[in-house]
Parts: sequence; structure tokens; C-alpha cells
Amino acid sequence: MMLLFGLVYAHNANMRAGLDAAAAGILVGAALFFSCLGGTVAVVAAERERGTLPRLLTTPLHPAAYFLGVVASQLLLAMLQVFMLYSIALLIGARYHGSLLLGGFILLLSVFSYVGMGFFLGARFARRGEEVVVALSAIGVPLLVLGGTFFPLEIMPQGMQAVAQVNPMLHMNQAFKGVAAYGMGIDELRFELSFLLVFCGLSLALGMQSYRHLLAADKTP
Repeated sequence: MMLLFGLVYAHNANMRAGLDAAAAGILVGAALFFSCLGGTVAVVAAERERGTLPRLLTTPLHPAAYFLGVVASQLLLAMLQVFMLYSIALLIGARYHGSLLLGGFILLLSVFSYVGMGFFLGARFARRGEEVVVALSAIGVPLLVLGGTFFPLEIMPQGMQAVAQVNPMLHMNQAFKGVAAYGMGIDELRFELSFLLVFCGLSLALGMQSYRHLLAADKTP
């Protein structure tokens, strides 16, 4: 996707800002969505399908260690994706303009939010691996479109813009694009950062509660 967007923007120097924003949008909107959220749902669904969670409960492994292990693995995967995508983006002419520390903080909030929601969806709804593909296909594309991943929110109809305001992906995109493509700081992104902090906390709480519920169900004979 990054190479494709590079070809689209390469012929027009006036569109360089669009290339910078595209790199941020692809990373937060598409790459992390499908890897961190989709990957977490797939892991939980696979564990349920194979019946390995009840066996884990009979080992000395603390249930929290499993949860944190999934979080750590998804965080490592996210770091690799950031490195790979921005390596390609920089090679084709994209630039990162803002604070690396603030950008990293936004990415961290995004990853934790996706993982929390992944645990929630996986523990509550996904019982087989095939369901993961169906669910991501059903909800992923609308969320990507309404999240401003591929084009600006301003060109959408007013009704779609209003609906998009409740899409967490929109605020992830706006926050990271603001830093990466336009060099914005904390003051300019105060609303997006506040939204992401609240959503991240809610996602992790839902994910942990759903994980506990799943463990309790597996303990029941």
C-alpha cells in the first residue's frame, strides 16, 4: 500500500503533504488494525478452538501472564511494522515532521486500544478462526473509510462525518497524522489525545473483563 500511494503522489510535488499523511494513515488505520486487533482476535479464537486455555489454567502460569504476553507480542509486531513501513515511506519521499516521543505515545495508545478490543471481540464472539476473517471483513472496511485512512474526512457527506466522530480509528489517524505529517503538538491535539486515553482505558478494561469471563467459563465443567 505504501508503494502504491508513493506512485500516486510521486508525480506531483505539491502532493507531498498527502504522502506524509498517507504513511501515517496506512500505519495506524490499516497495518495496526489488521495486525493488532485482527491478530489478537485470531489468537484468542485459536486458543478457544483448540481448547488450550483450560490446559493453561492447570499450569503454574498466571492468567495475567498470558494476557500480558499477547500484549507484548502485538507491541513487538507493531514496532516491526512501524520500522518497515516508515523505511519504505522515507525511501519514496515521505517525511516525518513532528515529535518522535509524541508519535510513539499515540502509537502505543493505538496498539493497546486495538489489543484490548481484540480480546473483547475474541473472548465474546469469535469461536473459530474462520469467524475472524468474516468479522474483520465486515467491520474493517467501513471503519477504515470512516477513520480517514485513505482520504480526508472533509470530503465526506455531513452525515458520514457525524458518524465518523464516534470511530476511534478517526481520532488515532488524526492524532498521528497531525504529528507525523503536520508537526502538531500536544496543545493542538488535546481533544484527540484525551479521546484516545479514555478509549484505551475502556478497551483494556473490556478486554481484561472479557478474558476473565472466558477463563471463568472454561473452569466451569
